[in-house]
Amino acid sequence: LGFPAGGAAGASLEEIFGRSMGELQGAPNAVQALADLEAGRPFEAELPLARGDGPPQWYSLSVRRAQADGQQTEAVAVLTDITRLKKQQAELQQLLRDRELMFSLSEVGIVYQRGARIERANQAMAELTGWASTELSTLDAAELYESARECVEFEARIAQALCERHRFSGERRLRRRDGSLVWVQVAVRPVQDSADADPAFGGGGEAGVICSFVDIDERRSARESLALQADRTRAILNSVLVGIVTVSADGIQWMNRSARRMFGGELADFVGESLSTVATPEADHPLRRTDYLSSLKEGQAETFECRLKARDGREFWVVGNAVLTGHVAGAAELTIALMDIERRRQAEVSIAQAQASLQRVIETAPLAIALFDARSLRVQQLNHTAASFFGRPLETVLGAVLEDATSGPLAQALRGWLEQAAASSVAGQHEWRDEVEVRRFDRDGSDAAPGRGLRVWDCRIAPLDDADLPDAQLLLVASDVTEQRAAERARLQAAIDQREVLVREVHHRIKNNLQGVAGLLQQSVARHPGLATVLSEAVSQVQAIAQVYGLQVGANGPLDVASLLQAIAQSVQRTFGRTITVTVEGDVPHMLPEAESIPVALTVNELFTNAIKHSSGSDVRCTLSAQGETVLIRIASVAALADGFDLKQVRAGVSGLGLVRALLPRRSATLALLQEGADVVATIELRPPGVRLPEPLEVAAAVL
Repeated sequence: LGFPAGGAAGASLEEIFGRSMGELQGAPNAVQALADLEAGRPFEAELPLARGDGPPQWYSLSVRRAQADGQQTEAVAVLTDITRLKKQQAELQQLLRDRELMFSLSEVGIVYQRGARIERANQAMAELTGWASTELSTLDAAELYESARECVEFEARIAQALCERHRFSGERRLRRRDGSLVWVQVAVRPVQDSADADPAFGGGGEAGVICSFVDIDERRSARESLALQADRTRAILNSVLVGIVTVSADGIQWMNRSARRMFGGELADFVGESLSTVATPEADHPLRRTDYLSSLKEGQAETFECRLKARDGREFWVVGNAVLTGHVAGAAELTIALMDIERRRQAEVSIAQAQASLQRVIETAPLAIALFDARSLRVQQLNHTAASFFGRPLETVLGAVLEDATSGPLAQALRGWLEQAAASSVAGQHEWRDEVEVRRFDRDGSDAAPGRGLRVWDCRIAPLDDADLPDAQLLLVASDVTEQRAAERARLQAAIDQREVLVREVHHRIKNNLQGVAGLLQQSVARHPGLATVLSEAVSQVQAIAQVYGLQVGANGPLDVASLLQAIAQSVQRTFGRTITVTVEGDVPHMLPEAESIPVALTVNELFTNAIKHSSGSDVRCTLSAQGETVLIRIASVAALADGFDLKQVRAGVSGLGLVRALLPRRSATLALLQEGADVVATIELRPPGVRLPEPLEVAAAVL
């Protein structure tokens, strides 16, 4: 107490407390101690005793009455130094305050759980679950699980981990108050017995566990999304036909399905292997290079083309692209894309061979082949036959414009054809003729003596509209068909001549047969006089038809109207012995088609016969005239028509005017029968197509 030895004797309790603790703190404690002693109670207190400027010393004071004999009370005071204990107690209280702050203010949900019961939960846990801290203390921990089965399985995992490692860490779904589920990271550690006595964890009792809950719902969603995206990316990479290989400094790391098919093995066969394991023996093979990882910048690519040799022995061409795609664990990584172009290379070789073969065919073909630029009409390519077609040396024509490539008329014609094809985008066929020395053919197709003639070229022009070509082009293919046309013309003329001979022979035989029929009919007239009138008309009609075939024997195609009229007049004149005068007024070159000649001949024959029968014995007069394309035939004789005669009222029959009306072509012929003074005049008007003018000689020659 700071007294010298024996110095406290005789001092009062107030003096002792006042000296050691000061007047303000010592006096009340002295008064309280005396009061407790008077009341017979012990006095206990913890007293700070000052020691200069240093920290106070704490003492535990215990005062108990020893005896009481009348006026004086004696007591025994025990003073114990508790400075160290007091310091430890202060440190423990500070630690408890810090732990309580950490427990209460932590953003991680923390619960102290004993068995299935939650003893304490912090505010972060309350916010995570939606339950208040006090409400969590009344909940069964199973209510925070997705299901009872999930609770049993997860608690079993926790128990096993605590038994084996004295700690547990895992992920599960936490059921919130509103029923929603969130993913949380759960960490569990057991509480030791010494901690059980800590008021911060509920005080003594059997050991519990401390559980922390971290909301990882967004992180898990992001992780699942990344995993799903990675799976999709890998699925896409496995589905593409391009082989993709990932290579690091340690060798091959991954390859897709196409790359595994190219290399002839599985991923496990190549992981860690050098990419050169599938390279062919060439020393400068691109896959033998080791400087890609150091020479390429991130994102930079390098393309190459090489041959690969698979594990199964196949060798094939690929085109590749090496890209530095990033760094993994601090090391550079290279992604190589490989495309199998073996078929393309084979196709290129085949195309090159086909082009060379086609070029040889073009050069040796008997066709003139030339390629023009569609805009400038400049000759870009041509063969030797085309040079002959243009009439210029090949070197002069190549690269020249159209007017410089050939003569003026041909250049003008070609320009028109080429511009037409370029404008319409449709292939066209044309013909070009020029006079040269040509071979000639007889009618039987054999060669004749050569001479000057027209050389004929069959020209075909087609536009080449190819999207792969930068400029449109026009293709000219011309073939010399002079000899072919001449041979065809000779064969055609021979066929025409043969047909004419056959037709004349047929007509001659028909005429002879008809004349034989007429002779038989005339013999019948002699044997049957009563049928003379009818048979005479039949004889006249048969002879008229025979006259038509007789004229066709010497003619080729249509019959001359004037010749037919005179032949029919002579035939009727011989039959009846009466004179028929035929007069042609002006030029009548009109022709009758074969289909119209017999009906017209029978009509004229019948009119001549009627004129002879019904006339008064005078001669019959016939006049032939033309008015443009129309032909008029007038047959007149001295006679008289019956009163009220109307040709339209005459019925069609087998004789007389009825036969005439039946035979006369209705579409191109008209018949009129009128009384003109003492004469009865029959007028036949023939119009096209029943009659036509002959074709001009130059047109006929062109047809031949």
